[in-house]
Amino acid sequence: MALDRYPDLDPDEGEVLDAELAVTDDVLVKAFALGPGAELSAHDHADATNVFHVLDGTVTVIQGDDEEVVEAPGVVLHERGAVHGARNETDETAVLTASLCPLPS
Repeated sequence: MALDRYPDLDPDEGEVLDAELAVTDDVLVKAFALGPGAELSAHDHADATNVFHVLDGTVTVIQGDDEEVVEAPGVVLHERGAVHGARNETDETAVLTASLCPLPS
């Protein structure tokens, strides 16, 4: 059994690929690979905290009306109900994980 759950994601330009890395009764961790020009649309989780871990590349993180460029390694906390998303405005693939806790019902 392999312990490493990191996926092999290779998105095309404008494409977002994702994979579930860990799912339990109280947490969800997903990986997102954003190709050049790709966007993870802004959304919220009313009953869950969400944390982005930027693992590779650079993303523009959206949080409400604010935007900030975050380079790997970087961590961004989104409190419950905060509207959040991410864009890759570079020519390279960017990879981040999103941890959601607790799992929405």
